[in-house]
Amino acid sequence: MKKNTLCPSLGLIFPGQGSQKVGMLSDLAKNHPVIIETFSEASDSLSYDLWDLSQNGTKEDIMLTERTQPLLLTASVAIWRLWCKSGGPSPAYMAGHSLGEWSALVCSGVVSFDAAVRLVRKRGAYMQDAVPLGAGAMAAVIGLDDEIIKVICLESCKGQEVSAVNFNSPGQVVIAGNTEAVNRAMVSCKDAGAKRILSIPVSAPFHTNLMKPAAEKLSKDIEIVKFSPATIPVVHNVNARIQSEPESIKELIIEQIFKPVLWVDCIETMANNGVTNIVECGAGKVLSGLCKRINSSIKAYSTEDASSLSQTLSSL
Repeated sequence: MKKNTLCPSLGLIFPGQGSQKVGMLSDLAKNHPVIIETFSEASDSLSYDLWDLSQNGTKEDIMLTERTQPLLLTASVAIWRLWCKSGGPSPAYMAGHSLGEWSALVCSGVVSFDAAVRLVRKRGAYMQDAVPLGAGAMAAVIGLDDEIIKVICLESCKGQEVSAVNFNSPGQVVIAGNTEAVNRAMVSCKDAGAKRILSIPVSAPFHTNLMKPAAEKLSKDIEIVKFSPATIPVVHNVNARIQSEPESIKELIIEQIFKPVLWVDCIETMANNGVTNIVECGAGKVLSGLCKRINSSIKAYSTEDASSLSQTLSSL
């Protein structure tokens, strides 16, 4: 195993839901046993074959949040382990988008992989239970000012819930809530001049007040799980700050279920602390694309397949 030296200018980021696809990581698994080994660990914790689901399941199977969340967590942890085995430099900071924050907590040593797999499965189940399938929706609004979107969401509620929940990059905000309210907001955003509006294929309206019942349930499960101080600082979604106290980290990861993801601020926090290179550790390359829009001085890389991993390792 090669030595992993600390790189003060490197940040690692972990993707959330929406990055899943059938066949994910198959290319990496061909030559790197750690991928299958990591999925096998998760399968033991879940009591079903997670690798088989990822390779042979249907699109609908892997979109159910109770399954999506352990799947993406496992994919990110598997690639992190491969990164370390390949001699990849150790990052100065980590952050994860939404569910990806759990991946960051595992890879920074805050919580064990086994505990996290079990907790995110419950997180997914609780989130789905909070809002019946089809009753909630999420949509990405592109090319409209953040403040205009916030006002439109307030005007579109009409006794229901819709709010801006992910501030992903300048000009890209995700809204979520009750399906009817989201639909009203989508029409109003289009009328206000949004360039594009895209429905997001998820099974529940994440990061809204509708998720508070899920947060309450998960907080009870987390109480009995050991959290440790992070070995690598994690920038948190809720406030774009670094927290070192394990009990405070627990509070933030619970709040994150029903509060917005301040992703632009998270990336800027890294940049303000000297990060100039960011590696997306997990399935897909959505976050690395967003990084370039958030801060053009940051170089962003992905690791979703053998080619991108090799290019990233040779570039750093």
